[in-house]
Amino acid sequence: MDKLSPPPATPVSTPADSAAARHQDLEIKDAHLIFSAVWEGLETDLGRKALRFPKEIILLGGAPGSGKGTNTNFILKARGLTCEPIVVSTLLDTPEARRIKDSGGMVGDREVINLLFRRLLEPQFRDGVILDGFPRTKVQVECLKLLVEHIQALRREFYHTSLGINFRQTIIHIMVLFVDEHTSVERQLKRGMELKNHNDKVRRTGVGELLEERATDHDAALAKRRYLVFKEQTWDALQSLKEIFHYHFINAQGDVREVEQNILNELQYQSTLELDSRTHDILRVIPVASEIVIHARQEMVKRLDAYAFEQADLFARVVGFIDKKIVPIIIRHAISGVALVNTEDAILDDPVALAMLIDVFSERGYHAAVDLHRIEIPERFDLATGLIKCRVKKVYRIQIRFNGSEIRRGN
Repeated sequence: MDKLSPPPATPVSTPADSAAARHQDLEIKDAHLIFSAVWEGLETDLGRKALRFPKEIILLGGAPGSGKGTNTNFILKARGLTCEPIVVSTLLDTPEARRIKDSGGMVGDREVINLLFRRLLEPQFRDGVILDGFPRTKVQVECLKLLVEHIQALRREFYHTSLGINFRQTIIHIMVLFVDEHTSVERQLKRGMELKNHNDKVRRTGVGELLEERATDHDAALAKRRYLVFKEQTWDALQSLKEIFHYHFINAQGDVREVEQNILNELQYQSTLELDSRTHDILRVIPVASEIVIHARQEMVKRLDAYAFEQADLFARVVGFIDKKIVPIIIRHAISGVALVNTEDAILDDPVALAMLIDVFSERGYHAAVDLHRIEIPERFDLATGLIKCRVKKVYRIQIRFNGSEIRRGN
């Protein structure tokens, strides 16, 4: 991975540096003006209570030929997302953008920010979304930072209200698929040849649809130039956010399976990133069994956050019960990976508490199964009638499975 990283630049102070710094200051000021105008428009049109942004935003960037299109569906599946990615260049072909262009206007940073923010508020992106091609400029970078600040402010504002569950902790992932210049140019030209062969066949047979061909797909010098533009613009924009958000550098040099494995390695689930901080503080007493793969991850995270928001007292009692009564037994069975616990604790009579228990163990990397056994215990014998009165004793049998410790023995 280090071989793919661009060589560090040696800082050299020149008169141009001061001019560049002044230019950057102007860009930042422009970003504040643009963001303020867009945000004010959102509040006016929709109201603050409707400004519910995605739980997870993945900023997908990559050099030409790095495989963004090839790997987007895999990334969506890895994160349990079903919505289509938002491709920023496609936003510029929307009716709104065409009206701007038809009226003689230019679709600049302000228009891109406005179109993008409104798209992000659509319900299908509530759990998460991939953004392809954003940010690309310093103004867009600053607007992204301001967006996160405002999302956090909304969360603080509504945290202790009935709407709190709708303003969740937004996570920003920066994912860069990186290939070196030689690989990028080679893949662009290969794609160009495949497109040409396809279009030639369509023209010859009349079957199928013509696909768009770029000049860069047929000219090595233009393909190289396109790679350099990526390094100078998109790469720099994403790198400027590296210290602020979760950053994933993906080696995309290999074949599809190698790249997919690299993606999975970078996207391993971490509860500290996804759960609400209060929820995580409650759960941190439960040890993580292993790096876990979660099915229907977003739904489970939403349930856990809902417990912490809406039924905090019961949730704390369930976590305390697990910590005090079950975890010590699990620890004693760490080698086998199976722990069986019988309990009569009345907390599990509440079906919500039982659901909480199962979700908590799932989040911590265990598989929990619970059976309820009712046992009749004789209490009194009526000599006159010969009837035996019994009380029902409820016993919950909890089975916890996890990856146990493998003991290695010498020959």
